[in-house]
Amino acid sequence: MYRIAKRLPAIEKFGFGSQVRRALSLTNNIAEGHGRYHYLEQIKFTLQSRRSLEELIDDLNVCEDEQYLPVQEIRSLKREGWRVRQLIDGYIPYLRGQKNSRGFSSVHEPSAAYDNADELEDDSRISI
Repeated sequence: MYRIAKRLPAIEKFGFGSQVRRALSLTNNIAEGHGRYHYLEQIKFTLQSRRSLEELIDDLNVCEDEQYLPVQEIRSLKREGWRVRQLIDGYIPYLRGQKNSRGFSSVHEPSAAYDNADELEDDSRISI
């Protein structure tokens, strides 16, 4: 979608193009939800991702209506978008099932996320 935003006419680069780029937060929301330790928070962020995806699909409708892109390309992108929607729609019930089957809402992850301490960066090199 970033490549699509770059191909928009100059008049749309900042308004509509910016909106398209912001809607791409759907992957950020999935990642942020995954980093949470409560299934309900994971579900919340996944639902936000689904809303962003719906915005992107609607943005593709605008691209089609305004003839910004070839119709076949738009249709292909929409198919991909609906496939991602199916994946998200499958992930949400999975998370709900995990929450319900374990009897608690917290995600319990192994305490040692990294097996090899040598792979971790030295915190002394990080400057703020």
